[in-house]
Amino acid sequence: MIEIFQEYWPQYLGIGQGGELSGALMTIWLMLLTFLLGLMASIPLAILRVSSNPYLSRPVQLYTFVFRGTPLYVQLLIVYTGVFGLEFVRESATLSEFFKSGLNCVIVAFSVNCCAYVTEVLAGAIRSIPSGEIEAARAFGFSTPRLYAKIILPSALRRALPYYSNEVIIVLHATSIAFTATVPELLKIARDVNSATYASFSAFGIAGIFYAVIAAILVLIFRLLEKRWLAFLRPISTH
Repeated sequence: MIEIFQEYWPQYLGIGQGGELSGALMTIWLMLLTFLLGLMASIPLAILRVSSNPYLSRPVQLYTFVFRGTPLYVQLLIVYTGVFGLEFVRESATLSEFFKSGLNCVIVAFSVNCCAYVTEVLAGAIRSIPSGEIEAARAFGFSTPRLYAKIILPSALRRALPYYSNEVIIVLHATSIAFTATVPELLKIARDVNSATYASFSAFGIAGIFYAVIAAILVLIFRLLEKRWLAFLRPISTH
C-alpha cells in the first residue's frame, strides 16, 4: 500500500491534473457545493413544511418523502440518463448543454436529495423552538417575516447544527457514486489505480483512508462550531 500511495498520491489528492479538479479535491468540492445548495433551498421549504396550511405543507412533505424514500443512485441515474431523453430538454439549447455535463447532473441530483433531508431537519428544529421565544417576539410587535428572520431561523439553524454534521458526512459518502456520471472524484481515481495496478486492497484502501481523514476533519470542525454556537443550550452550572 505504501508503494501505491507514494506513486499515486497526487492523483488521489487531485493535484497535477492539468488544472482540473479531481480526486479528494473534487470530492470535497462536490460535498461542500451540494450541502450549501441543499441548505439554501431548504430554508424556504422548511418554512412551508411547518405551515398549518396543507396546500403549502403537503407538497413539500411529498417532495421530502419521495427523495428520502428512493435511493440516491437511482435519482442520479434518472438525472444523468433520463432527463436528457425528454423532448423539451433536447429541444432547448441551454438545457441540453447543461444536462450533457455529468458534473452538472451530479450536482443537481445530490443537491435535490440533500435538500429533502435538510428540509426535514430544519423543519424539526423550527418546531422545537420554545413557544415562549416566539410569544415574546410577538409581544414586541414582530411581524411574521421579521419573526422568522430575527428569531426563528437563526435559532433553528443553530439548533440543527448537530444534524448538519451527520448530513455532511452522508453527502461525503454519497460522492462516491459520482463516478457513475464520469466525474473524477476520489473513488473514480481509486478505480483507475486499481485498473493500472490490480492492487485492489491498496487502491481502495487508500481511498478509504482519505474518506476517513476528511470525515474526521469535518467532525472536528462541527464540534468546534457546536461548542461556540450551541452554548446557550447547555445547562448553567450552579457549582
